Amino acid sequence: MRPLNAMLPVLLAGAAVWPYSAAMAASTGLAAIDTVVVIYAENRSFDNLYGHFPGADGLDAATDGQMKQLDRDGKPLSELPPVWGGLTAQGATPVVSEAQTAHLPNKPFAIDDPKGFNTPLSVVTNDLWHRFYQNQMQIDGGRNDKFVAWADSGALVMGHYDGSQLPLWKIAQQYTLADNFFMGAFGGSFLNHIWLACSCAPYYPNADQSPAKGLISAVEADGVTLTLAPNSPVSALDGIPMFLKDGALTPDFFAVNTMQPPYQPSGNKPAAGADPRLADPGKPNTLPPQTLANIGDLLSAKNISWAWYSGAWQATLDGKNNTKAPNFQFHHQPFNYFANYAPGTKAREEHLRDGGLDGIAFLQDIDAGTLPQVTFYKPQGNLNEHAGYAEILSGDTHIADVIAHLQRSKQWDHMVVVVTYDENGGLWDHAAPPKADRWGPGTRIPAIIVSPFAKKGYVDHTFYDTTSILRFITHRFALEPLPGLKVRDEALAKAGSPALGDLTNALALPAE
Repeated sequence: MRPLNAMLPVLLAGAAVWPYSAAMAASTGLAAIDTVVVIYAENRSFDNLYGHFPGADGLDAATDGQMKQLDRDGKPLSELPPVWGGLTAQGATPVVSEAQTAHLPNKPFAIDDPKGFNTPLSVVTNDLWHRFYQNQMQIDGGRNDKFVAWADSGALVMGHYDGSQLPLWKIAQQYTLADNFFMGAFGGSFLNHIWLACSCAPYYPNADQSPAKGLISAVEADGVTLTLAPNSPVSALDGIPMFLKDGALTPDFFAVNTMQPPYQPSGNKPAAGADPRLADPGKPNTLPPQTLANIGDLLSAKNISWAWYSGAWQATLDGKNNTKAPNFQFHHQPFNYFANYAPGTKAREEHLRDGGLDGIAFLQDIDAGTLPQVTFYKPQGNLNEHAGYAEILSGDTHIADVIAHLQRSKQWDHMVVVVTYDENGGLWDHAAPPKADRWGPGTRIPAIIVSPFAKKGYVDHTFYDTTSILRFITHRFALEPLPGLKVRDEALAKAGSPALGDLTNALALPAE
């Protein structure tokens, strides 16, 4: 039997060839997998949670040169700036003020160190910039040495935890932890959720003649660097950088920072007298419906059952969202941006499902053994681990409980579960992202593969990014690849970067 990696995209003369079929899925053992479950948490870099995981390329493997941060002029910082606004979020206990964070050495620090800030995994810390251009400026060509320079949170980007206290750490010890897995796109949650759906950047046609014209970013000729405002502080020690225009759109009208869905639930209410199921298109940050092909379209075309379960979806539609809990996040629902899943369509009714408050409806379907063949689960806001409004421990415990239900499900024997994070949340990581296309990959994030087929107690060093999930689904169900997958393959090859894996190196599949 040929190894599956030998049949991954063959790059010839800049063109990606995908020689894949249902017969190949059977011959490589993938046919033993009936159910794929993707659990998508929020905003953590690999080093932030798994930097001390045994056998992983973590903080213990990072050199002093990789850890030292440079100022905006390219010179080493003499110390880290304070955590602007304080380390802990408003209302959190303990309170760690800005003054208490001053004069930290220029290196990573433990947020939960009992002899330091003593801020455990159960405490909400302040949010950090996690935006498209800033992420690229922080990565600084792969050196990862300007995370502090281009942050709004000062030293906080260099913070990390003792992740061994987490329930998912223990699950990672039992199954496979991927330590070379990168977020699919630069920046934040909005773009990386859509990337999980389509490996594509959303587009706003004629944005310069639309209500969104004020959201077009001012970018230097390199296409990566935001134009600084004249009054921007020169040094990271003096304050947060200021930009001429840091908007949601690129100069050529791709949406890269948070915009709201065109359909409810959306952060924008309906226009007066308009269809109550729609968001007001006159609001500058309402994204027009997207029409590019996504993974849901491809699965439906092959009659493969699938669904996106979202915690608190129905409660939010019913007007019961709350900023504490469930704190539903509108821009974390990628299929709600696509015209094929507009209100009133059969596809929406079938595929966009309520996960229930605290995921209870999702858990009921797990327990009943009725999950679709491809299942995505997005926890509600207070359980997604996003800094600023959620702490880590509650979300981690919730996901571990979901996995426990999956392990008891009658579907478990033929299941693969992928637990990962949408993006790094602005947090530093020492591993350099391989160079590819203009969209990514971005910073390294944790990923855990849980399955009866997962290699046990294994750290997988294979190069993956978020599109590896799409590749795995594509290969298992013999789908045509999304155009964005081919674009990334070609860009990686052109840059001399390694080829992306499809997660099968994490599995011990049965022989044909």
